[in-house]
Amino acid sequence: MSRLTVPTRDDAPEGARPLLDDIYRQFGRVPAVYRLMATSPEILKVFFAMGSAIDSTLDLKLRLRISIAVAQANGCDYCLSANRFVAVNRARIGPDEIELNRQGASSDPVSDVAVRFATQVTHRRGRVADDEVRQVRDAGYSEAQIVEIVALVAHCTFANYLNEVAQTDIDFPVLRTQELKS
Repeated sequence: MSRLTVPTRDDAPEGARPLLDDIYRQFGRVPAVYRLMATSPEILKVFFAMGSAIDSTLDLKLRLRISIAVAQANGCDYCLSANRFVAVNRARIGPDEIELNRQGASSDPVSDVAVRFATQVTHRRGRVADDEVRQVRDAGYSEAQIVEIVALVAHCTFANYLNEVAQTDIDFPVLRTQELKS
């Protein structure tokens, strides 16, 4: 049972309802995490604005690979479950790749560098080594894309922390961070 109230669309503050309606049109439902964020319409708006900015620069598969790695690193079952669901159903990422992402890696060499970097940013709270930044650059990522990868880590981490604080009921097929294959 969630520790914070997760409103229905109709019980959400008026300022959040248009965004919740947009989410419904995209997904055919409104996941609990967005209804939870809707208790603060301004936070929901900022969360979506930041997500939209990142969406326009990093491709869907890379964003999901990183989101899965960050959810795993932060121990967030809700986000791990949600991102796996989207990865499988929208981005067509296979189960072997998802397991690699959970381990902070990817089978795609260029994505692997970004996923490893994002995992290190998460684990080290941004305190990465010079050679790790150099590796991301050498893999072809621009400085703007490095900033965007860090922004995605922050974006995911907010959702991870919020779901952990709230103990949000998982409304996706459940995947537990403790169930990582090695």
